[in-house]
Amino acid sequence: MANSATLKQKELFGHPVGLYVLFFTEMWERFSYYGMRAILVLYLVAETQSENAGLGWSNGEALALYGWYTMLVYVASIPGGWIADKFLGQKKSVLVGGVLLVLGHGILSVEEMWAFYSGLGLIISGVGMLKPNISTMVGGLYKQGDIRRDKGFTIFYIGINLGAFLSSLIVGYVGEVHGWHYGFGLAAIGMALGLIQYLAGQKHLKHVGNFLGASENELDKEAMKKPLTKVEKDRVVVLFVSFLLVIVFWGAFEQAGGLMNIYASEKTNRMLMGWEVPASWFQSLNAMFIIFLGTSVALYWANRKLKGKVSSSLFKMIVGLIIMGTGFFFMTAAAAQYESNGASAMYWLVLAYLFHTVGELCISPVALSYITKLAPLKYASLMMGVYFAMTGFGNKLAGLLGEASESLGEFAIFTGIAVFCVVFGFLVMIFRKKLEKLTHGAEDNERIMHDDETEGIDLANN
Repeated sequence: MANSATLKQKELFGHPVGLYVLFFTEMWERFSYYGMRAILVLYLVAETQSENAGLGWSNGEALALYGWYTMLVYVASIPGGWIADKFLGQKKSVLVGGVLLVLGHGILSVEEMWAFYSGLGLIISGVGMLKPNISTMVGGLYKQGDIRRDKGFTIFYIGINLGAFLSSLIVGYVGEVHGWHYGFGLAAIGMALGLIQYLAGQKHLKHVGNFLGASENELDKEAMKKPLTKVEKDRVVVLFVSFLLVIVFWGAFEQAGGLMNIYASEKTNRMLMGWEVPASWFQSLNAMFIIFLGTSVALYWANRKLKGKVSSSLFKMIVGLIIMGTGFFFMTAAAAQYESNGASAMYWLVLAYLFHTVGELCISPVALSYITKLAPLKYASLMMGVYFAMTGFGNKLAGLLGEASESLGEFAIFTGIAVFCVVFGFLVMIFRKKLEKLTHGAEDNERIMHDDETEGIDLANN
């Protein structure tokens, strides 16, 4: 065990203070990313001669770029995790990612096509460096077997969505009303604040995310060279099966920034007491529901586990996929209403996002925690990178489904997504017990643990 593991962690509200440093760093990173995402497709399809001119692309072209971009954002997590494991460590990789993101969002504010594509490229690189490594650092704050780990990831996840909620309202409004590039510039300011906050909180992160350099413990370096054990191999198999759930989930869920975003703009009656609600504001519903429901959902699962009821991570993820898929039946109703009346009500979108949010709370933060429980420690960042790559493939699938709506129609796409997610979830549920045996008790005997019970564990250095 690395010497840094002997450091004790200060706690706040029952969790390490470092969690809140990472909470606010990720909050501002997601503020910048989701703010840009809320207006990206709308900017692409906006007419070139309109008062707030965009690029004038077709819906299909915009959704195609959206799919490629959001896929690459997350696929970049694989090299980002590899760089952290082999060269920089997670802590420095997050710093590099933050710098790249500030530059990327800043360049997007320039009204030139070279700046548009350069900015997207820098954002892809920045998210790839930051996203998998900051999540791995959260896992490193908790000892193995600490039941607070899932709750910690849920708190961290609320930070993600606090940033997403604020950005959809603020960046979305500025972009739609005052100018798309002002919105992109505001996203850059948000990321700069996150970077400053991360640097200021380094004293609370001394024991996590450090790179195992040449002068460190040679025994630890040799142990990373050993081949995977059978237990580790079995757990990796389970992780890859869970990644299938992740691909299907995000392929459906990420209609939010693409097809559902355009649907809100073009086919939803957004008039509320004589005022038209900006289409981008519907992007904030998911984040708002997570903020209000996040701790309640986490508490529900924790209490269920303490009562001895089925509450394994795999079970939660399957339930999350089914709930999220059910939410698309509301979009089916919206599409049917549009076909009969020429416009659909806003409440269909609200209900869909509500079900999507509950599903997301059951699968996304749980998946992050699951990886830190099952992944071989020497491949911790890389496996987190693979997870985000699977998220990226899901995003690409979302783009392809959005493109298909131009020929098949929204009714067919929304209904197909709903049916497939529910059926696929129940199929995986059939094999759940067999898959959980392959985890070899990774989630057994979890309990609340503090620094006065055992020494901390640096996930990157153990």
